[in-house]
Amino acid sequence: MTTIQMNADVYRSLSIIAEDSDLMKKAMVYLRKLARQKQEDDALMTKDEFFSMIDRRMEDYEKGEYLSFSSPEEMHRYLEAL
Repeated sequence: MTTIQMNADVYRSLSIIAEDSDLMKKAMVYLRKLARQKQEDDALMTKDEFFSMIDRRMEDYEKGEYLSFSSPEEMHRYLEAL
């Protein structure tokens, strides 16, 4: 099925349930959930990207440039932000 066909099918299905507010609410909740998952997926990195980042940090470390953290939570926040 092509993207155009899937798009048409989604809109056709929405037009069928559009008159039922309860079904539309359920559809809205699910679509928002899917959109959030898509946004989260876009934030992920590949293995190669991850190890490339580690390699860059190791190069900095070898030059005498390194990070220090005052707590495990601070380190966790830093790693989450990468």
